[in-house]
Amino acid sequence: MIIVDELVHQLEEWFPKALAESWDNTGLLLGDEQTPVERVMTNLSLTEASAEEAIREKADLVISHHPIFFRKVSRLTAQGPDRPAYLLARAGISLYSPHTSFDSASAGINEQWANLLHLSEVSPLVPAEPGQCKFVVFVPERDLEKVSQAMFAAGAGIIGEYRQCSFRMMGTGTFLGSENSNPSVGQSGRLEEVAELRLEVVVPAAQRDAVIRAIRASHSYEEPAFDIYPLQAEPSSVGTGRQGILPQATPLGELARKAGQAVKRRHVEIVGPVSALCRRVAIGCGSAGELIARAARAGNDVFVTGEARFHDYLEAERLGIHLILLGHYASERFAVEQLADRMRRQWPLLSIWASKEEEDPSCVVPIA
Repeated sequence: MIIVDELVHQLEEWFPKALAESWDNTGLLLGDEQTPVERVMTNLSLTEASAEEAIREKADLVISHHPIFFRKVSRLTAQGPDRPAYLLARAGISLYSPHTSFDSASAGINEQWANLLHLSEVSPLVPAEPGQCKFVVFVPERDLEKVSQAMFAAGAGIIGEYRQCSFRMMGTGTFLGSENSNPSVGQSGRLEEVAELRLEVVVPAAQRDAVIRAIRASHSYEEPAFDIYPLQAEPSSVGTGRQGILPQATPLGELARKAGQAVKRRHVEIVGPVSALCRRVAIGCGSAGELIARAARAGNDVFVTGEARFHDYLEAERLGIHLILLGHYASERFAVEQLADRMRRQWPLLSIWASKEEEDPSCVVPIA
């Protein structure tokens, strides 16, 4: 039996929550981690139509790229603005959102765009700062497995594609408990020597408090001894947006056409001369106008995104960078379809599909 928690754990390995923007609302937003799962639907945004599809098709879990509940929720009713979430809750369907973690991760949406455009020398437009630290915990041998597993479960011990990484070394610990102490080994008021292991584990800064709680809950000592050391971050291969180099200089109009074709888009907006040559490309899926200045400062010729404001167009012109605007839906929807494919390969016994009811809410009307 596969439960929601198993899928969530894998999704957060693919799209680490540490990559989410500070304003975002990612993770399991609705449901029970212990619920069995047989049917999963992915979509870009939870709407009434997609919620009704999930109910009709008997989904157990919906993975919606855009999260719900950005604002404070004071009521959840059938007539309220959060009706789609109400419908899922009433049907017992769980809801998970990866959002900006999915945007920024390795093999995430912006990385997929870099591949679609055949860019080389790809790097994040704004590299992530993992902010890792190293925990050094001193444990008696009998506690080693319990403490290490608790730390791993809280998010410790991840290095690249490897999990449960640690270093262990035997030594001797000493302590002299006061008359008010209650040691689990030896006696208060007497100097004790205990064979202990030095357990070293790397921890993302975002998981620091969770790991401390895990140590205290799993360690047999009244006062567990541990040290926390900040680590210097290496240059990151993940982060917000992407940038890279085209195989050859390409006119802006031709690049826009290729980008639109890649996601079956019939109409693509551009800001800049159609014939302007582009070689260095920056990418920010969805609504990423705030990255235009960053892309220009990095020496890119063009910034590919879903949508931006009119004043962003003027800012781009001032900074000398061109824009390709694919539409928010087109810039991201393809990725939730690919996510469904990836999940089917991971869980071949589950029924997993991308919403068939979801459509781009905008369209272009021809004028004669």
